[in-house]
Amino acid sequence: MRLDEEQGFDTIAAAAAAGITVFDTARAYPGNEAFVAQSLRRCGAAERARIVTKGGMAAGWVADGRAKTIRADCEASLAALDGLPIDVYLVHAPDPRTPWRTTVRALARLVDDGLVRRVGLSNVNRPQLDEALELAPVAAVEVALSPFDDHALRGGVVERCDDLAIALIAHSPLGGPRRAHRVAAEHALAWLLELSPVVVPIPGARRPETARSAARAATLELDDAQRAAFGAPRPARPAAAEEGEIVVVMGIPGAGKSRVALEYTERGFVRLNRDERSGTLRALAAALDEELAAGARRLVLDNTYLTRASRSYVVDAAVRHGLRARCIWLDVPLADAQVNLVERLLDRFGRLPTPEELRTAAREPGMLTPTSQMRTFRELEPPALDEGFAEIERRPFARDSPPRSRGAAVFVAAGAVDQALGVADPTWPHLVYDWNPDGDATALEAAVARLAAAVSGEVEGALCPHAAGPPRCWCRPPLPGLPLAFARAHDVDVARSVVVGAGAAHRTLANVLGARYEGI
Repeated sequence: MRLDEEQGFDTIAAAAAAGITVFDTARAYPGNEAFVAQSLRRCGAAERARIVTKGGMAAGWVADGRAKTIRADCEASLAALDGLPIDVYLVHAPDPRTPWRTTVRALARLVDDGLVRRVGLSNVNRPQLDEALELAPVAAVEVALSPFDDHALRGGVVERCDDLAIALIAHSPLGGPRRAHRVAAEHALAWLLELSPVVVPIPGARRPETARSAARAATLELDDAQRAAFGAPRPARPAAAEEGEIVVVMGIPGAGKSRVALEYTERGFVRLNRDERSGTLRALAAALDEELAAGARRLVLDNTYLTRASRSYVVDAAVRHGLRARCIWLDVPLADAQVNLVERLLDRFGRLPTPEELRTAAREPGMLTPTSQMRTFRELEPPALDEGFAEIERRPFARDSPPRSRGAAVFVAAGAVDQALGVADPTWPHLVYDWNPDGDATALEAAVARLAAAVSGEVEGALCPHAAGPPRCWCRPPLPGLPLAFARAHDVDVARSVVVGAGAAHRTLANVLGARYEGI
């Protein structure tokens, strides 16, 4: 046995001797499951050990939540453990490419089929946890939690687990290898244990003494000074006593938050906006605290508050100063927000920017790449009253109606020119659009010429030449850049227009624009 393996065995043996029974591993750590099983047998702790392991993570640390992967990973883990049962089997992380419900149902089937005793989730937020609870008997949740990372605490995951008596396994409880030396390990673990009886910290022990230290933490009782060193828990939320109000306007980029904030500034509210002040949301919360301490009592904050954790600092500041916090949630569909962002870019550049220009402009307020906006849409956690808001006002999206005098157009995919004949008024302006990563416009030019010979309205062509992969521009269909730029140049209303296409991307483009679709 190599020296590092012998030290690993000594660490596991020391942990077992100190009374630790939960051993956490994962399929993604090559050889780890088999080594843990062998070590537990060797030190005589196999019968009382509870194995927690994880699956659903492919090579390169890419989440894979497909049902067949969850099943295959679980069976591989059982083989590696060589007869030791899995007490709790966790999905390593949500896979954005797989519906979350599909992954969770696959977990539930592992219990139904008797492969594992219980199942749980790892690296999830509160909405993902709540959705999973409807589909599977979730027995444990593993998330990062430490004096350096209280996201799960502020995000409501700890609270939900505490309410339902679900074990919360706190990984990286000392903040990870780069931060562990900055804390008194036993005190930090004791602080975590005091948060809730469901919290189970699992430090990544590499030495026997570390394992013994972790076991001793369960016997410690912290004094007030020691607790304060790790930060006080979130303040209690008594009823607001003072006159005033803090309004949180939240929504994805392009939702129209600035317009709502203007309604309040015109009524005398102080506006705190990160784009105007720069810095982080945490710094903005500190600025809020300073404004309140100076006597301000009516403030509006319009920012992309995607998570419960990011909003918690505003709610906490309101509580400390005896004010009510009210949330206005702009529940805007991604398609409408995409249209808004493209319109901003057209205002800024007078045309669609290139990927290089967009990458530079993305440092400016309101200038985002498509992938950045889509990511925020996926990460959004809808607000809830149990965050501490006195009220939540949900505002569905309503686009301003353009003047009826504006005309209409026909947006034609280059491969569907023949289908464009007769679907709309031939005097309307026509745009023939295409995507060709090679930048070859030959096919597009031929399609433009063919259509121009058949209609009397103006016909133009527009090509997206940018590479495949995650979109770096706003002009690749079904993104709405090309039709919106054409519509602005010709003063037409896209919602009165027609999209002619030959596939799912073109139908999606019509939905984004709110236009009628005609397809092959």
